Amino acid sequence: MRRRGERPRLGQNFLVSATAQAAIADALGDVSARTVVEIGPGRGEITALLAARARRLVGVELDREMAPWLREQFAGRGSVSILEEDVLGTDFAALRAGEEEKLLVVGNLPYYITTEILLRLFRYAGDVERAVVMVQREVADRIAAVPGTRDYGVLTVTAQMVARVEKLMTLSPEAFSPPPQVHSTVLRLTMAPRYAELGVEAEGFLRFVRSCFAQKRKMLGKNLRNAGFEAGRVAAAMEKCGVSAGARAEELEVEKLAGLWRELGG
Repeated sequence: MRRRGERPRLGQNFLVSATAQAAIADALGDVSARTVVEIGPGRGEITALLAARARRLVGVELDREMAPWLREQFAGRGSVSILEEDVLGTDFAALRAGEEEKLLVVGNLPYYITTEILLRLFRYAGDVERAVVMVQREVADRIAAVPGTRDYGVLTVTAQMVARVEKLMTLSPEAFSPPPQVHSTVLRLTMAPRYAELGVEAEGFLRFVRSCFAQKRKMLGKNLRNAGFEAGRVAAAMEKCGVSAGARAEELEVEKLAGLWRELGG
């Protein structure tokens, strides 16, 4: 399992802490009857731990040199397969096809496409039960943020509309080789979409959320007017939802944002 940046050689920073490797594998829970998808197996340390536990393990590896090496290392494990592809093109529904149980996902997400990978996992929330992922600490802070804090924003709302978020551990650069310039945090994301519960349509609501946070330091009402909502409707909706006229989007919990979306007609 590795941290990847951009080429050359995908900028690998390999996780070398055996304690952290074991903790990440353990965080998936009982995998004995499950299919696990590992994003970026790298040198295969966590792959080896999971191969001994999982009913089926699929590694998604972009590196053209590492993927064949991994196939060779796990050639004797019929339960392990390595896909040489970009995870942003991975069809998680196809990987689950024919299985009653949803997938479990583990991965050390590349810094430069962390958000894109998370959004893809959220898109497949119907096929993924739980994901244990390592991200840059600052990204983890945004995902797990609460209303009224600086880190609370579009990524927070998007993640928390789809999953229950838990911070499991933060690792210093010394846990990797070579050490990166930042700390990393391991998150456990348990998929539990709230769109139906809150009465919103996913794509329309997330477009609305982006409008709410378009200029984060501006008042919510101004952002909504700039997005094309009529001033009187905005004022009425905010009053009905108990949102003050001077509120900013970062002050509103997910439930109030959903209420505003419903009042404004999507």
